[in-house]
Amino acid sequence: MLAQQVDESQYEVLVIDNRSTDGTADAIRGIQERPGVGPERVRCIREDKLGLSAARNRAIREARGEYILFLDDDAVARPGWMGAIVDVFERDPAIGCVGGRIDPVWEGGEPDWLPEAFKTLYTVLDFAPRVVEMEAPRIPFGANVAFRAALFREHEPFREDLGRVGSSLLSNEESELIGRIRRSSTVYYTPHAAVDHKIDRSRISRKWFLRRVYWQGISDAARGGRGAAYMLKQALKIGPSALLLLLSLPNPQKQMVQLRRIQYSNGYIAGRLGWFK
Repeated sequence: MLAQQVDESQYEVLVIDNRSTDGTADAIRGIQERPGVGPERVRCIREDKLGLSAARNRAIREARGEYILFLDDDAVARPGWMGAIVDVFERDPAIGCVGGRIDPVWEGGEPDWLPEAFKTLYTVLDFAPRVVEMEAPRIPFGANVAFRAALFREHEPFREDLGRVGSSLLSNEESELIGRIRRSSTVYYTPHAAVDHKIDRSRISRKWFLRRVYWQGISDAARGGRGAAYMLKQALKIGPSALLLLLSLPNPQKQMVQLRRIQYSNGYIAGRLGWFK
């Protein structure tokens, strides 16, 4: 962040310490002590309410700039990232949200069982080769997304009943917020604001991926907006998908397609009925 090619007087860096126990605060103090940095340029703020949405909302409350740019703790911005996002915002005041490209850095190598279409579940995004509007239902991802700060004077921020808390994989806080923002603003994507997203070795397994899919089903149920008919539709998918799974066993990617359908349906049903922890 400090290496971005932007006048240092034009931006600040906020680090939200969400009850960390890994020495985050000490590491930030070390950065603040570097020549030309200081606690005004890089601020570390502790948020005791655990959860990704709570941490992001604290950043929204604390931010002093015209635009709020979010990075996850496992994403590294490339040179020019900040300027590319600001350039899109300054095209049109109706643009309320801008997202950028997210390139995976697979720790231990990319898995051969993962179909290309499912990489989005690992927060991978390469939407277009140029700056374009992202129309619903497509959205940027929270590892590389920015908002016009003024939006939060008319819209509530992230729903804190959605999003990661502790070890849960609950999500949809981004899609829910961006869905509301689209009522008054447009959403854009730029490939020129790229980040490298580290995907930890512990996540590169079928077990983790299927857990992620299961929690996506729970998350869709938690967000609401779909009735009992959708739950019935998911229940009716399980049997045929199980049969297709048997037929696809020699092919690991085709097998994963069917396992994903089964796990998503199970998760959605569990979410609707409250059968999850």
